[in-house]
Amino acid sequence: MAADYPTMSTAEIRSAYLNFFEERGNKLYASSSLVPDDPSLLLANAGMNQFKEYYQGKKVMKEIGACSCQKCVRTNDIDIIGSDGRHASFFEMLGNFAFGGVTKEQACTWAYELITEVFKLPKERLHFTVFTDDDETHDVWRALGVPEDHITRLGEDDNFWAAGPTGPCGPCSEIYFDLGEEVGCGCPDCAPGCDCDRFLEFWNLVFTQFDRQEDGSMPELPHRNLDTGMGLERMAAIMQHKSSFFDGDVMQSLIKLGEEISGKTYVDNEYTGASRSLRIIADHARSVDFLISDGVLPGNEGRGYVLRRLLRRAVFHGRLLGIEDAFLGRFIDAVNDVMGDAYPNLVENAGLVKGIVNAEEERFSTTLNNGRVYLDEQLGALGEGEQLSGKAAFMLHDTFGFPIDLTVEIAESAGHAVDIDGFDAEMAEQKARARAAAKGDAWGSFNDVWTELADQLPATEFAGYEEESIEGAHVLAIVVNGERVASAENAAEASVVLDRTPLYAEMGGQLGDHGLIDTADAQFFVSNTVSKGGLYVHEGKLIGKLSEGDTVFAGYDLNRRGLLARNHTATHLLDAALKEVLGDHVNQAGSLVSPEALRFDFTHFEAMTSEQIRAVEDLVNEQILAAKPVVTRVMGIEEAKASGAVALFGEKYSDTVRVVSIGAEDEPFSRELCGGTHAANTAELGLFKIVSESSTGSNVRRIEAVTSTGAIAYLEQRAALAESAASQLKCRIEEVPARISSLQAELRESNQKLKKALTGGGSDAISSAIENAQDMGGYKLVVAELAGLEASDLRNVWDTIRQKVSGACACVLATVTEKGTPALIAAATDDAASAGFHAGNVIKQIAPLVDGRGGGKPTMAQAGGKDAQGVAAALEAARTALGA
Repeated sequence: MAADYPTMSTAEIRSAYLNFFEERGNKLYASSSLVPDDPSLLLANAGMNQFKEYYQGKKVMKEIGACSCQKCVRTNDIDIIGSDGRHASFFEMLGNFAFGGVTKEQACTWAYELITEVFKLPKERLHFTVFTDDDETHDVWRALGVPEDHITRLGEDDNFWAAGPTGPCGPCSEIYFDLGEEVGCGCPDCAPGCDCDRFLEFWNLVFTQFDRQEDGSMPELPHRNLDTGMGLERMAAIMQHKSSFFDGDVMQSLIKLGEEISGKTYVDNEYTGASRSLRIIADHARSVDFLISDGVLPGNEGRGYVLRRLLRRAVFHGRLLGIEDAFLGRFIDAVNDVMGDAYPNLVENAGLVKGIVNAEEERFSTTLNNGRVYLDEQLGALGEGEQLSGKAAFMLHDTFGFPIDLTVEIAESAGHAVDIDGFDAEMAEQKARARAAAKGDAWGSFNDVWTELADQLPATEFAGYEEESIEGAHVLAIVVNGERVASAENAAEASVVLDRTPLYAEMGGQLGDHGLIDTADAQFFVSNTVSKGGLYVHEGKLIGKLSEGDTVFAGYDLNRRGLLARNHTATHLLDAALKEVLGDHVNQAGSLVSPEALRFDFTHFEAMTSEQIRAVEDLVNEQILAAKPVVTRVMGIEEAKASGAVALFGEKYSDTVRVVSIGAEDEPFSRELCGGTHAANTAELGLFKIVSESSTGSNVRRIEAVTSTGAIAYLEQRAALAESAASQLKCRIEEVPARISSLQAELRESNQKLKKALTGGGSDAISSAIENAQDMGGYKLVVAELAGLEASDLRNVWDTIRQKVSGACACVLATVTEKGTPALIAAATDDAASAGFHAGNVIKQIAPLVDGRGGGKPTMAQAGGKDAQGVAAALEAARTALGA
């Protein structure tokens, strides 16, 4: 079909859409993070996610509506991605939302105006669907001039949206673009709803107007809600005169990079082979970049598993294209080039993202190799024409992270099919288990008292930066047993909200304050302070009677706050020191600031050396000894970023932020966005000491450290241990290392003498075993279990046997090591091997009896295991197999 409308880039479409709705009174919202605040969602998958509370009526929007361009990730159809032109894991959703402020007529009018007058799409190529009995929307489209034969009525599966079996619901109306008969199925009655590619749906208007009850009735909601969404990539394909999601400018730039790296050619209408792999890599690279930039790290469950699966699937398809070297880092750069202007955090986190991607890519290469070993074993056990079982294929997928596509390809090259039905059954069972464990009500997590209170009450004014205690605060709300009450008396557990408070609520890793709320009639002992939707909620025990409206005194525990403030300042110093020692890829990935200690998680790809740990400690203590002032300023977010303030990885910030600088210089040692409480001067910290450095998962390290009184207590404990060791060793403390070295040398010498006695020619056990050697005709066979040896010692025993036995000989030996694990060895002279002894076959047969695996050559083979109880059975099995 000839081009009969103008061309627009993806960036131009995004800008035109948002400007259109903002000009009409809708408030422009930035995309929310892919990590949603809603605990019922794994990842942000629709533009409406961040507006859920407005739909429920829990919050009220002042403007007539909202508009946004939301980044989304959906992976429920991951196996289909690349096999057609519609499915993708990452996409941008342009949306317009209203909660009573926009009518159905207005929404449809705006949509039609934008499509026909701004995008200038020809009206004759537009088609509309409405719900079967939604005459109201049908009449709106007809009034706008849409011909009757361009309106299709579809059923509930296609044109009715519901939050669940009960609750908010309503009809939908979708807008399609006719790509032309040449890409269709050829049926004369082809229309929207057909499975062919002719009609491309690019806009969906959801009119949430009913509240479905358990009896099936659907009364109208208090006000009608509007949720419209237009897929940006689909619209880009249309505006660039293409027929596929993957043929727009953004996706094509990534696909061309794949062509350059792999040497393969992309064909837009081919959905197998190289073209499919190029689509998958382009799509998954975007998801990986955005997920990591929003704070998701690779893992084995939840969001981390989604990220790891996407990343590994991209690497695998690189292998299918013949790319053996690491390549995803180049795709991250390419994504940032085309999308960094719209999403600056991609560029800000580029170093971190590439570091994580490179580490995961290297790790998965090892995984592929290990999985290949298992697969080759399974294929080797099959007879000619036999299928690889679905269970084995699922084991590769689930345990080794081996994509089913790769399993099928390798199996087919070896002449075997894969039982896909069996694999699908195993997958279905796993998904059923996952669904059973998931939360069923996508709306329920918001239906609590705090969501309503956060909308009804003003945000709590925090006075705790300047004030230790305040008089004249007022009780705004009291909650007991999850219910708001007007008053409470002698409650063992209660929550209190004040209009103003000096008590800090737990945020940013810093624990909440303890303290006291006091009146003439009551004392409320605060054991924790938390934040819920802008409200500072004091949790604790009430003695006496407290009522809403009461005027109270409120104060925090000074000593505890002081310890918290010192440790929080230490986390900032630690963050800056880690960046200086390890590099700019370091980003905070979590923290805990308690009175006793601090815990700091950060992105890094290997364990720190003792020299690096010492260097970090030295840098922090230099700042402490320099008595640097801690300076706090309040400023706009853009000014803060321009000043060099560090924003926490994956964190969300308001337009106005607090900036904490350690040092009064123009370029201080540390400058971060932070709402926590801090020491006034670094000298208050006294001393900083790292207690431990460890791993919490791939690409994330954890440091635990102490300051001030915690550091003193730690050093006193260490000194006591040193004094105890010196006492036990009967030496001075400074002599302890030398004394230990001397004892270790003595122990090594004793062990060597013992091993020599156990493995040499004078060993009674070996001599006894040789005496009991059996004549196998062509060679003599020694089978024995020897105590007190390590796996490496068994070779020395074999050397002794070979020296003491004249002629051809062989052995099968076992021991249980000091760690309690079994070790096996089979060995033979060349003559014994020629006479029929095969060490590798023997070990391969008996190793499973000790829960182990092993193999080797005819003259030498070894195995380790996990079950020491199976040693006797393994040796007996060897005798039986050899006919001894």
